[in-house]
Amino acid sequence: MTIHSISARRAVRSAEARVADQDWSELASELNGHGCAVMEKLLSPDECREIAELYPHEEHFRSHVHMARHGFGKGEYRYFRYPLPDLIGALRAALYPRLAEVANDWNGRLGLAQRYPADHAAFLEQCHGNGQTRPTPLLLQYVPGDFNCLHQDLYGDLAFPLQVAILLSEPGRDFTGGEFVLTEQRPRMQSRAEVVPLTQGDAVVFAVHNRPVQGTKGHYRVNLRHGVSRLRSGMRHTVGIIFHDAK
Repeated sequence: MTIHSISARRAVRSAEARVADQDWSELASELNGHGCAVMEKLLSPDECREIAELYPHEEHFRSHVHMARHGFGKGEYRYFRYPLPDLIGALRAALYPRLAEVANDWNGRLGLAQRYPADHAAFLEQCHGNGQTRPTPLLLQYVPGDFNCLHQDLYGDLAFPLQVAILLSEPGRDFTGGEFVLTEQRPRMQSRAEVVPLTQGDAVVFAVHNRPVQGTKGHYRVNLRHGVSRLRSGMRHTVGIIFHDAK
């Protein structure tokens, strides 16, 4: 057994344990009520630093995006290449089955026929069969003045309805500003904004595109977008875990 395979197995066991330790009943309730939920201290400070320190090393990534060139905001990010770093890949696989239960419940409430398989590998097979073969987990970097416009991470016809962002930097020490923002557009109503406070290692789970809301005549669909407010000082790193692959 190689050192890499031992490391990968340890990452899988660690990810499965920390995901299992979460209060999934409470997380599902928060997602159903607000479209987002926070998992506190999903990563340790050392793990946060190790992941953030990957940013300058191009061998870990398939592409580098400067947001201003595309009208996405100001800042930059890199998409990881396969194979993903052990812990990120392990968390992606461990989080997916729990979130698939929420996703399938949402589709049922909205009267949608699509159901997501319980295993992430099986879902990726569906993505690849649809021509979506490029990995989507990414590492984002912001410096003063940077921000991320409100958007949705849809990379093809097949999109998993939930995703995760983990803050790798410590607010107040590494940076100021740069709050995670979620907006919800409700039919015939003004949009609702949610600012999610995070500390280093916290993960926010949130709706990628839309979610069901109970109305007087049953459930209806609301549209969501997410972004990051302007960074005031310092440097902010975040890792994003998206469960569908891209075309």
